[in-house]
Amino acid sequence: MRAKIYIEGIVQGVGFRPFIYKLAKQFDYKGFVLNNGKGVEIDIEGDDIDAFVKAIYANLPPLAKIDILNIEYLSPKYYKTFEIKHSKSTLKTTFISPDMSICEDCLREMFDKNDRRYLYPFINCTNCGPRYTIIENIPYDRKNTSMKKFKMCEKCEKEYTDPLDRRYHAQPISCYECGPILNLKWKREKEEWKEFREGREEVERIFSKVAEFLKEGKIGAIKGLGGFHLVCDATNEKAVMMLRERKNRPYKPFAMMFKNIKQIEKYCKINVYEKQLITSKERPIVIVAKKTELKGIADNIDRYGVFLPYTPVHYLLFKFIDFPIIATSANISNEPIIRSFEELNKKLGNVMDFVLDYNRDIINACDDSVKTCIDNKILTYRLSRGYAPKSFSINKKIKPNILAVGANQKNTVSLAFENKVILSPHIGDLLTIDAVEYFERTIKTFKRLYSFEPDVIIGDKHPFYESTKWANEQNLPFYQIQHHYAHILSAMFEYGLKGDFLAFSFDGTGYGEDKQIWGGEVFIANIKEFKRLYHFKYFPLVGGEKAIKNPSLTAVNLLKNIDENLAKNYKEYNLIKNLNDKNFLKTSSTGRIFDIVAYLGGFIEKNEYEGYSGMRIESFYNEKLKVKSKKLWKIDKKEIDISELIKFVAKNRGNLELISSVFLNTLAGIVISISKKFDLPVILSGGVFQNKTLMKIILNNINKKIYFNQKTPINDGGISLGQIAWGIENL
Repeated sequence: MRAKIYIEGIVQGVGFRPFIYKLAKQFDYKGFVLNNGKGVEIDIEGDDIDAFVKAIYANLPPLAKIDILNIEYLSPKYYKTFEIKHSKSTLKTTFISPDMSICEDCLREMFDKNDRRYLYPFINCTNCGPRYTIIENIPYDRKNTSMKKFKMCEKCEKEYTDPLDRRYHAQPISCYECGPILNLKWKREKEEWKEFREGREEVERIFSKVAEFLKEGKIGAIKGLGGFHLVCDATNEKAVMMLRERKNRPYKPFAMMFKNIKQIEKYCKINVYEKQLITSKERPIVIVAKKTELKGIADNIDRYGVFLPYTPVHYLLFKFIDFPIIATSANISNEPIIRSFEELNKKLGNVMDFVLDYNRDIINACDDSVKTCIDNKILTYRLSRGYAPKSFSINKKIKPNILAVGANQKNTVSLAFENKVILSPHIGDLLTIDAVEYFERTIKTFKRLYSFEPDVIIGDKHPFYESTKWANEQNLPFYQIQHHYAHILSAMFEYGLKGDFLAFSFDGTGYGEDKQIWGGEVFIANIKEFKRLYHFKYFPLVGGEKAIKNPSLTAVNLLKNIDENLAKNYKEYNLIKNLNDKNFLKTSSTGRIFDIVAYLGGFIEKNEYEGYSGMRIESFYNEKLKVKSKKLWKIDKKEIDISELIKFVAKNRGNLELISSVFLNTLAGIVISISKKFDLPVILSGGVFQNKTLMKIILNNINKKIYFNQKTPINDGGISLGQIAWGIENL
């Protein structure tokens, strides 16, 4: 029996062909395997093709992912052997694997004194290591990566060309003889950089020196896979506060890297699902509950962002230290992560005392992914290293070629062509010139990698988003999709949903169809259109965008319009009592409602960073607190009126546990109550649903099918995917 097996997905550059080669030898089947423009093609002869296919699925290489597998049965050719053939295809539709943490085999070799790569800082194989961050072009061959300047030695080349070796066609393969080298720089008295480079015998000297710096309370930068991290001893309060001062980051939490899971458990409360996510091969930052307070890391909230080492360099560092380190993206606020020493020195030279660098270039910057768990379900806050580029194969011919440019905050871009959809890694907030340049560079990168030229562009309806302004300049057909509808579409695409859904889209800001600021929306939606059923009652956004950072005027003004006597208790009352709030934009934003409750209730004076009010409120929630109170909301026509809830918050100002519990229960109760009115499955999407407590209450109290983004960002990072989903179905 002979068959051709066509496989699409992440099947190139991940050891897939040698895997098929070994499997064919195991089955004693004949034929060949090769890479083609779409993925992998297998021409196989054997007794039981179905058993062979089952074995493929059951034993996939760690980084491989099959999206589509088709079988075509043919007349036998009576092959004599099984071999790996080289492809001649020039099409560029195969997927790029994301960068992945070092595998257990490489880790074992790195700490084996008898291995030739003992303590080698750039050890990797086909099951791990850099991918997207080093690639310049497809196909993923060494000559198309930043490894092209490193000529393989004889030993590495032997491994690279042996189909039975774990490093067969591992493009970043190298060793002490032929690979990149570390470079440690530190400041001397006159602010000049002193440096030394490592050879085989000097690796330990370099990491001993870095450990010495950290123990002395110094601040450094260490090059990771997709950019530099700023680092210091997370247990050294003086060093932490110095980093905050130098980086001008007074409040926003820092992520911490720990030596191992046991060390995380010393400082954090983690469950079995969080442990699985933390130790996964993708190694994201995971948001977990605090156990021990480390001053200056994440003050005034109840959680940390934690992750484990994921490069050989990180593991080598922890050979010499036994404390967690801050490992935060090296960037200026609202700018992308820095990928070269030159840029690092120019922008953050005054922040760092030392820099651990290496001479393998980062072609494509890529930040750390951020996730959390709600019981056994995952919420994605930031999709990047380990998960992105996120690739999908669909059973539909896509025409025209579509580029979706996303939103202004947490920006990502997406492409759709042939039968492929690709979601970029996190780009960030398009609030600076450098951020916009990074956005443009990412688009150019994906156009180059896939020889992709868009026929149409899809973006947001907000006229002042940088992504929208850029799209308007491209001289291509430009379609604009309402922001909150795009949130819902992103979840629909993730699950492949069709039909009508009751959709809740709660976030901070989005341009509405009526030119007001939406953000607390209830739709009936499908892939073609949406109908706005309800929204939170509009209130004036006093001060415009400044109200996001300083919600006090908006909060007291809203309270004045509900109960003027209560408003008189706040210092802002005299300022706003004669205010004509008709001059301000109106909003239905759930995010701004969080800010208002946080201010009126006494949780915050201002929003020190994005999401601060929500995290402050959530940190005081007590699920055991049973409060008997009247219903604090009502629906008047299409408006959800929470005037009674706002009065309750003001009357109980300072009773943080009570306000938190009542507020989150009420918000969840609104979703639960409305869901009971419609015989439709539910979709939840938008940045407000990053709130774990809110989501948990909803999920535990709705007895029908609920969908929400898990593998893709539930916040604005998923907007471009929702835009693509609309384009595929409607253009």
